[in-house]
Amino acid sequence: MLHPLGLPEHLKSLDRTLVMGVLNVTPDSFSDGGKYLDVPSAIAHAQQLITDGADIIDIGGESTRPGADRITTEEELARVIPVIKALDKSTVISIDTMRSEVALAAVDAGATIINDVSGGMADLDMFEAVAKSDVPYICMHWRGHSQEMYAKADYLNVVEDVIEELAARVELAVFAGIDRRKIVVDPGLGFAKLPEHNWALLSSILDLSRLGLPVLVGASRKRFLKDLGVDPDMATHAVTAYLAANKVWAVRVHDVAGSVSVIRALDEVGDISE
Repeated sequence: MLHPLGLPEHLKSLDRTLVMGVLNVTPDSFSDGGKYLDVPSAIAHAQQLITDGADIIDIGGESTRPGADRITTEEELARVIPVIKALDKSTVISIDTMRSEVALAAVDAGATIINDVSGGMADLDMFEAVAKSDVPYICMHWRGHSQEMYAKADYLNVVEDVIEELAARVELAVFAGIDRRKIVVDPGLGFAKLPEHNWALLSSILDLSRLGLPVLVGASRKRFLKDLGVDPDMATHAVTAYLAANKVWAVRVHDVAGSVSVIRALDEVGDISE
């Protein structure tokens, strides 16, 4: 299993797909908006995610659902920083933000991973901030903000285009001073991508290994799974099983317990087959 440099020792030693639990401190996220907006409920949910087996808690204060409006930096800081500070210091926290100011404040408050869905495109100071923070950086494929992203879902070959565009962002990140060994890439399912693009990327997930970097995938409860007409959590678990079997570094999910169960069962199968 390929892990990014800078990950806590207890996670680096794991030879399995890690589970990142989603904690949206927002009123308008597509799946759980408004449920964990105040600090006590956010802390309680984070603790439940940890109990369910989450390796990392990904805290976001700005919704990136299709059509979402942006909030101010001050509002985003007010949502996420109190939650980060209130969590136990042993918790591995990822800050889900497109803003360098929020990323720096979150790391100062206790976050140890920066998860930037814009891959440094939404804030030109992000790469410099990440280099200064010297923590693992998740660089997602992105073509535009929520209001405009579907207009940019135009690809000649979505797998090759995403790999090429991610490679370009990684090179710029390294040029800005980020240690390549600390970078994780994310194909950005649902971001400027139609259902057929998402499925193509999933079916070719091993192709992302050409970048030589750990891969994170966030498919949880997304519209292309809901469009199947089945329980979106069950569909998410099926995707988790597929990704874990293909040794993806981590999955970002809402239902942590289900994904943890799938991954543990796969580990048992692997141990027996060996």
